[in-house]
Amino acid sequence: MTGSGLPLLFLDVDGPLIPFGAPPPGGYPTHPGPGAGPSGNPLVARVDPALGRRLLGLPCALVWATTWLADANDCLAPRLGLPQLPHVDWPVADEVEGGSQLHWKTRTLVDWAAGRPFAWVDDEITPADRHWIDAHSPGRALLHRVDPRVGLTEADLTALDTWLRTV
Repeated sequence: MTGSGLPLLFLDVDGPLIPFGAPPPGGYPTHPGPGAGPSGNPLVARVDPALGRRLLGLPCALVWATTWLADANDCLAPRLGLPQLPHVDWPVADEVEGGSQLHWKTRTLVDWAAGRPFAWVDDEITPADRHWIDAHSPGRALLHRVDPRVGLTEADLTALDTWLRTV
């Protein structure tokens, strides 16, 4: 899944896959499936299993870029019909430079990509991250901010697909 000829897609969970914040009238839609039962994380029911098929159809190598780490493979991959994906290991909190407007993931993702083109899907991307990556990433990058109140939409997936096909 991390084929060297494909661009990477760094995928956050909270916000893009699990909507949160201001719920729509009537609450968030929920979807039955693995991990959503009484013994699992109740927020997992918000993950639409149909997203897995769409993510697999993108011309990229999927990588979890979330604080869920390997737990994303246990809790979310089966629900989405995804194979076990690699995940980014984050630096220890005091290794991350403080006082910056950069998201704490930004430098690590550029290092992890190691010059490969990548798309980053997250709900916390800022202009500071865009400027820093434009200046420091040797590969092309798309930083795609998702509205955490609704999560990944068809429009988001279409934008990702279009960009990934141009790389």
